[in-house]
Amino acid sequence: MSHAHRTIHAPPPSAPPLPRRWTMLAVLCLTQFMLVLDVTVVNVALPDMAADLHLGREALTWVVTSYTLCFGGLMLLGGRLADALGAHRTVLAGLAVFTGASLVTGLSQDAPLLLTGRVFQGVGAALLSPAALSIVTTSFHGAERNKALGTWAALGGTGSAAGVLLGGALTAGPGWQWVFYLNVPVGVLALAVLPGLLPRNAPRPARLDLPGAVLVTAGTGALIYGLVQAGDAGWASAGAAVPLLGALALYGAFAAVERASRAPLMDLRMLTRRPVVAGAFLMLVATALLIGYFFLGSVYLQHLRGYSPLRTGLFFLPVAVGTGLGAHLGSRFVGRIGSRVTAVAGLVIAAAGTVPLARLTSESSVPARLLPGLVVASLGVGAVFVTATTTALALVAPEEAGLASGVVNTFHEVGGSVGVAVLSTIAASGIEHGAVGGFRDAFTASAAVAAAGALAGLVLVPHRRPQATGGPHVH
Repeated sequence: MSHAHRTIHAPPPSAPPLPRRWTMLAVLCLTQFMLVLDVTVVNVALPDMAADLHLGREALTWVVTSYTLCFGGLMLLGGRLADALGAHRTVLAGLAVFTGASLVTGLSQDAPLLLTGRVFQGVGAALLSPAALSIVTTSFHGAERNKALGTWAALGGTGSAAGVLLGGALTAGPGWQWVFYLNVPVGVLALAVLPGLLPRNAPRPARLDLPGAVLVTAGTGALIYGLVQAGDAGWASAGAAVPLLGALALYGAFAAVERASRAPLMDLRMLTRRPVVAGAFLMLVATALLIGYFFLGSVYLQHLRGYSPLRTGLFFLPVAVGTGLGAHLGSRFVGRIGSRVTAVAGLVIAAAGTVPLARLTSESSVPARLLPGLVVASLGVGAVFVTATTTALALVAPEEAGLASGVVNTFHEVGGSVGVAVLSTIAASGIEHGAVGGFRDAFTASAAVAAAGALAGLVLVPHRRPQATGGPHVH
């Protein structure tokens, strides 16, 4: 059947549904699960990687952030390519790049090759993710769309927590290389079956805004670099201030280029649409909190409490369940009580779960304090994830689905990078010297961010229930 990208409006309710769309959704969710997994899967493996490849602290930081930098920084270009060249072609190209880069990363024998592999993993992810979400958004309609987006958000949120669990198990077992090798058979399988499942949409040739892509990626890189440097040299140091000011200048140049371009990478008017802005904001806050929790929890357990990688990974299994349960409940409530109430409630729950963590000591009971706090917080964050996705995309016209999903996913990756960079800076004394006060400060900041996000959500997030374009209210 014709894909929804070919028309301005969504197909009428009488249009025949896409055959095998649920099978397609399952495979696309599996690929997205890999992409999200690779944000956190390296966290527990970092000490072993450092020992094998002789990596210093700065190199280890870039093992995490080089992936999220390219993933987030090139996401807008990926969304535009999905609209201009065809989402199905972009999905397959991104998947091929990601799979090949995963193999290279696992085979790495030194830091340059490892970081190169992580960069190209990010490039592949930036192509794949917005194109896949665009296909999901335009292949389902009415109540089915909300269920599909809820499934997508649940797997995405759970993938972050599962990455820490899987990273611990693989590092303790066959070795850290397998956190990357695992992507290869999954990617090959997906490449084999997806061509027969994806809808074909005619390409719509358009100019690609490469200057815009370079500027937004460089701006994000400068932002992350400045935040990381602040942990070593202080916020007022030239090493932190110069790249942070450079990031502002690069983002300003990006905005100027987009306004002047005849074929901009991003229509800045998209950021005047309240549902898109609200969804992007919620995604930024939720990802910063969740990835920050994993990072802080993993370092606290291994550095201060002497946990092994496997035991650390197992610790996060209940957190993964909490995230998935929160996303499931969020997908149900957002259609019943509206986006605003669901988002604000999720952030309040996240703040409440984080408050006890602000009083951690080096002798605090892990099962009685750290674990319950993180599970409660992840439950709230999971609900925010699905609310962010449905709020931003449920009212977007089909021909803009690739761009809107690119915006939302950009804030997903940038949120993770910024969250880790900021919280690691606040917790620097704890990470470098084993001082528990640094972790307390970082968790206090996390609780404050969640509470502030809830207050902002009261104003920013639309109250009404998301409604699928051209369809009825989602129930």
